[in-house]
Amino acid sequence: MAVFVALGAFLMTLAGGWVAQRVTDRRHLVLGLAGGLMLGVVGLDLLPEAIDAAGEPVFGVPAALLLFVGGFLLAHLVERLLAVRQAAHGAGEERVPQVGLTAAAAMVGHSLMDGIALGAAFQVGAGMGAAVALAVITHDFADGFNTYTITSLYGNARRKALFMLFADALAPLVGAATTLLFTLPEELLGCYLGFFSGALLYLAAAEILPEAHHAHPARSTLLCTVAGVGFIWLVVGVAD
Repeated sequence: MAVFVALGAFLMTLAGGWVAQRVTDRRHLVLGLAGGLMLGVVGLDLLPEAIDAAGEPVFGVPAALLLFVGGFLLAHLVERLLAVRQAAHGAGEERVPQVGLTAAAAMVGHSLMDGIALGAAFQVGAGMGAAVALAVITHDFADGFNTYTITSLYGNARRKALFMLFADALAPLVGAATTLLFTLPEELLGCYLGFFSGALLYLAAAEILPEAHHAHPARSTLLCTVAGVGFIWLVVGVAD
């Protein structure tokens, strides 16, 4: 049942990527929406779940929040290191394609964990599985949208963006199938979500949103960002 439901996540991810590539003439609106979706996913979905699942605090701080900060700093460090390497080869201040691919790979990893969480929920019971399925399927639209947008933003060719989109769509199916063999411990899943949230927030705050508002500081861009956050809020509320 979990693998069958994951097929819905597969289709929704592809739908999100399709929308992202169809509105390239409104790039600033796409980026504004992507930034809002990423901010909403981190603040309203991933981080609360991570804090609940990650176990005991470490020296007075929830383990998920420590990993959240670690993920943010690691994303910043990776981008700086790649940028320095690019500059050393005379590429100036252009965006580094490897950053986009690395970020998209992290999205694929997140979708894989979505599939694992989906399979584990169905192991608990049908009611729990249905609730998690609703959350996974609806927010995978945002995952597909963001995966394609991030890969393209950093100057990668369209075929690479489509490859990462397909990998992101396939990941929940693979994750759900693996739960036929094992179940990921809840604390480990919570720690992963905290770490991934930090990296995702860095991309939204330091890359996606500044790019969206730099060339087109329009009210419509801001409204798209707010709409992205509102959409994730709606998804979380319906899932609960």
